[in-house]
Amino acid sequence: MIFGSAKDIPAGKKMLKLTGDKLINLCGKTSIEDVIDLLGACKKVITNDSGLMHIAAAVGSKVHAIYGSSSPDYTPPLTENKQIYYSSEDCSPCFKRTCKFKHYNCLHKIDPEQIIAKAL
Repeated sequence: MIFGSAKDIPAGKKMLKLTGDKLINLCGKTSIEDVIDLLGACKKVITNDSGLMHIAAAVGSKVHAIYGSSSPDYTPPLTENKQIYYSSEDCSPCFKRTCKFKHYNCLHKIDPEQIIAKAL
């Protein structure tokens, strides 16, 4: 399942294409109450540093947390059942949505295939 708000619908569609439509895009279709219940049914969750990451940790899912411009030192998932992905660049954490260096190395140096392999 892919969770997110209505603004995440395009990203959800892109993930569907990348996975061969093996997922269900629920972006913009669920309330926070629905997401809490659905995350509770998930054994594993791949997420960015977000509120949904913390909900996944709280309901007992294995959390695979991706940190780009933020830091697991400040906002870790509060569970021992976690795997953190963080590239720890010289310029991070900057906590910015836009990279002032235009390289986004904090995200580009995290290998999606490694995350998927560890999550499976």
